[in-house]
Amino acid sequence: MLLIGPPGAGKGTQATYIAERFGIVSISTGDIFRENVKNETRLGQAAKSYLDAGQFVPDSVTNAMIRERLEQSDADKGFLLDGYPRTLVQVDYLDEILAAKGYELDLVVQLTADTEELVQRLLLRADRENRSDDTAEVIRSRMELYFTQTTAVTSRYNERGILTEVEGIGSIPEVTSRVSTALDLTLGSSSRQTTTLGAGVGV
Repeated sequence: MLLIGPPGAGKGTQATYIAERFGIVSISTGDIFRENVKNETRLGQAAKSYLDAGQFVPDSVTNAMIRERLEQSDADKGFLLDGYPRTLVQVDYLDEILAAKGYELDLVVQLTADTEELVQRLLLRADRENRSDDTAEVIRSRMELYFTQTTAVTSRYNERGILTEVEGIGSIPEVTSRVSTALDLTLGSSSRQTTTLGAGVGV
């Protein structure tokens, strides 16, 4: 399974819930990057050189990190990926990894939310955590980058009929309830089709 959503949409909380529900490992690309950089692995050093230069880490480095992580034994019985893939090149690479293992994606959950509401949420968090660098301009730039990167990705999974959109604004219990309903409807159905769940929105 994949979990996709903009910054501030609460992916981490929902990833924990989904992983616990199905007894699978939750894999965050952010965590993978930090672990590799911290441990000064070959891939971590490569990634750090790009990050230090203010550049995007190329797909080749990110893909290699993902492959290494998915080859670990705890991913054999299933996994939830958070933050990957973000480009069509990465989509194709993930397909190759899964095909080699005889797997395929069951579901892609996309958390959706109004951009301005997320900006305000992140500004409040920045204030609480004294993140002075997280200005409204910086946050909006991150949002724009997210949508630029992920539109083609979500479109690809929508074409495959495995994309489920869930409204990510609301209390944690409310969003978790929507995610739970989406999982029941999509994984419990023999026919796959795009589903959208929001506050008060039918399926």
